[in-house]
Amino acid sequence: MGTNEQEQRDRREDQDDRDDRDEQGHREQRERRALLAPLVTCLLIAVPDLLFDRVPPLITLLLIGPLLACARLGVRHTVLVCCWSAVLGLAMGIGDDAVPSTGFGIRWGGLLVGCALTVYAARQRDRLHDRLARAREVARVTQAAILRPISRTFDGTRVCTRYHSASHESAVGGDLYDVAVTPYGLRVLVGDVRGHGVEGLRLTADTLTAFRELAYTAPDLTTLTAELDALITPELGPEDFVTAVLAEFAPGEVRLVNCGHPPPLRSGRRIELLEPLVPTPPLGLGPDPRQYRVRLQPGDRLLLYTDGLTEARDAEGAPFPLLGEAALALREVLPDEALRTLHARLLAHTGTALADDLALVLCQPTEATVPAPVP
Repeated sequence: MGTNEQEQRDRREDQDDRDDRDEQGHREQRERRALLAPLVTCLLIAVPDLLFDRVPPLITLLLIGPLLACARLGVRHTVLVCCWSAVLGLAMGIGDDAVPSTGFGIRWGGLLVGCALTVYAARQRDRLHDRLARAREVARVTQAAILRPISRTFDGTRVCTRYHSASHESAVGGDLYDVAVTPYGLRVLVGDVRGHGVEGLRLTADTLTAFRELAYTAPDLTTLTAELDALITPELGPEDFVTAVLAEFAPGEVRLVNCGHPPPLRSGRRIELLEPLVPTPPLGLGPDPRQYRVRLQPGDRLLLYTDGLTEARDAEGAPFPLLGEAALALREVLPDEALRTLHARLLAHTGTALADDLALVLCQPTEATVPAPVP
């Protein structure tokens, strides 16, 4: 199994490298096409003056090329266009026998000054892009710390995750997950914060911080859920809430508390949704947490997810057939590939980018153990 996982990771890394090279090639092609426009524009402005004697001087119009370049290209390409404009302007003056005249000197000097200003503008734009790129990288690293990708074994249970944010401004949305190896067993949280954008990100961080603070000390899931609700409720607005499902793995079973969240899915000899016996409101709305226990047979998998999976629609408004699609995707031997397949089938169903956040957490006990007696 370890060898297969290493091979899968190597293949994914190779694919990522190929994708990066392809993206770099496409970017260079776009830059070449963008460079062609200002060069051709300058040439079209200069040709009438070079071919016909009675055309009025158009040398100042050559500044259009550098302006186009500084708006779309970097400093190096802008300098190239400026040199091209200056050479064409000088050729126009020589063709008109106007080089020694004061009027040509003023017009050509104005062109050079304008070219210098466009280079300065391109340089400032590149600096701004660099600062934005550094800011995005800092945000990406920070967000990865909030919702770190997981693919490893904790306390006898393999845990793999997959995440998608519908926000263009952030890699983290309103969906959340986390794991904690505690004295009471492996505990997993999957939740969905009401809202998106910066406010949703703040509530996501608050919820994860509270879980990481409480998961190691609360003796059971009901206590953990009650303390989690008490800790985050003061941070919620009047219309805010957090749906959540908490799982605690023990030998041969999983204990669950569900607060208004889509039910976990168990895949094994059969596939089924693990609905709670008594519905409980989300965190922030006064939940009365109740724990229920589910046996896990050898080879069973537990899929925790958010409503980005169940509420996805195709072009005709049909919902994603969760049980059927999950049964097919979870046949994959490796948990990472199972999540990848499920995500691919979801995208094939919607036919477009997902409009909602999505968190997927797949848990699979790696050892066959004797279940504890269920009271």
